[in-house]
Order: sequence, then C-alpha cells, then structure tokens
Amino acid sequence: MPLLWVGALLLALKALGVEPVAGWSWWWVLSPFALAVIWWEWLERLLGFDRRRRPDDRPGALTRKGR
Repeated sequence: MPLLWVGALLLALKALGVEPVAGWSWWWVLSPFALAVIWWEWLERLLGFDRRRRPDDRPGALTRKGR
C-alpha cells in the first residue's frame, strides 16, 4: 500500500508540474506502481503473505489445550 501512495503522490506532482518531479522521466514516476504489482503478484506468494492463518496459529495465542 505505501508503494501506491508514493506512486499517486509522484503522479500528482508530475501532472501539476511541480519541480523536480516534473522534469523526471515517466518511468521513474510510474515505477512505484510497477513495484506494487511485482510485490502483490510475486513476492507476497513467495513469502506466504497470501495465506490465511487460523486464529490459533498466531504466535503466543492461547489454545484450549493449554488451559
């Protein structure tokens, strides 16, 4: 999500002509969006962030067996 906020900010600054972003190449301005796509499609799966956890799988969670 932070990559999308950075991308939106850079896009707005480029569109409004604010220096120094106005002089940057569009590749640099749009690169946070490309990085967000790479994160969501590849790295998130690789690191396992796309899997749901059961509530009792959290570290330090109390289980009924431990009572």
